[in-house]
Amino acid sequence: MSVAAAFMLLLFVIAGAIGMPIGFAMIVSGFAYLLVTGKDIGLVAAQGINGLFSSFILLAVPLFIFAAEVMTVSSISTRLLNFVVLIVGRVRGGLAYVNIIVSIIFAGMSGSALADAAGPGKLMIDMMTRDNRYPRAFAGALTAASATIGPIIPPSIPMVIYGAISGTSIGALFLAGIVPGLLMGLVLAVQSFFVARRKNFPVEESFTFSEARVTSIRAVPPLMLPVILLGGIYSGAVTPTEAAAVAALYAIILAFVFRDMTFSTMWQTLLASARGTAIVAITVVGALFFNYVVAGERIPGMVAEWIASMSLSPMAFLLVTALLFLLLGAVFDTLLMLLVMVPILLPSVHALGIDPVHFGVVVIVNMMIGLITPPYGELLFLISGVSKIPLAEIIREIWGFIVTLLVALLLIILFPDLVLFIPRAAGY
Repeated sequence: MSVAAAFMLLLFVIAGAIGMPIGFAMIVSGFAYLLVTGKDIGLVAAQGINGLFSSFILLAVPLFIFAAEVMTVSSISTRLLNFVVLIVGRVRGGLAYVNIIVSIIFAGMSGSALADAAGPGKLMIDMMTRDNRYPRAFAGALTAASATIGPIIPPSIPMVIYGAISGTSIGALFLAGIVPGLLMGLVLAVQSFFVARRKNFPVEESFTFSEARVTSIRAVPPLMLPVILLGGIYSGAVTPTEAAAVAALYAIILAFVFRDMTFSTMWQTLLASARGTAIVAITVVGALFFNYVVAGERIPGMVAEWIASMSLSPMAFLLVTALLFLLLGAVFDTLLMLLVMVPILLPSVHALGIDPVHFGVVVIVNMMIGLITPPYGELLFLISGVSKIPLAEIIREIWGFIVTLLVALLLIILFPDLVLFIPRAAGY
């Protein structure tokens, strides 16, 4: 690595440490690299614009963000929540299972962990903590942990970005996320089962037949969204990008039909979506230039040679990669790791014969666990902000859920067929 590249990395770390947004920190340090090396500073813009406009699949990202924003402000989340309470609320600790199942269902709509936590997650915390039925720290920690399922079960914004970076089939990645996502939900449910018995969590009141019928009917339109979305992708009727547009349109239609959306709230939703998209776009631009420097410095090749010299098996490489991402996820932004670390590691992935679909799912599950890992757990900050539960309380409770999700991650690494058998059965 050259002195200029080392200086760029040092400046990036300093910028991030003083609180500069990750995307801006990468762009600023990129400018510094160009100035030190005497290159045209327009390369930052050139790399960013060329990267954004050459990848049609990235258009799915703002569309999924918009669809998630619409679902958050409408009654879609409430309808789904009431339906799941009807199904599993009558067991001890039922609202804990409701929390997990709602996250699984919402995962099939938004593709975003943060959207899951901000929308149905907030409603779940309010319901669980009402009249002190559940400890607020448990409610907050479980909501954060279950929200990590969002980008694993398709559709998934991180999978779209990974596919664009690696050239991997988005459809295969989406299919590969189904079993791991359900596995994450299962291990969280098992943990909740034992906690519910130990702490004697309450049982919800039963529904009357009339209430059950109305609740079920009201949930049908929202439940059709993942059916339309995934059915369209896997039948070949639409591409993932077109499916994102369908999801956004369907969410808008439901919001207006349910009379949740006015032109005023639509404008606010568009603004929120634009802000979310801008954050992602700026980070992508910064990462694209970082990757330009990384490629120019031959860092991926050097990493591949170093790994080859260690004679790691594919399984050992995946375990080491998982440990690396877990450590980095505790202090760095997850999108940064996806955009910068994955291109560095991909040559080694191909050299070791690791399936890039399996590797992608392992990396994204790692990233999601990073979202709830202190001290830099974005979901922890979000949950604390929307629920007013002190961050320290959530952190004390989150460790058990982190261990549980690590068990799921280990199973995903050790048994690749959990990830790959559905894509292979579909012909990918």
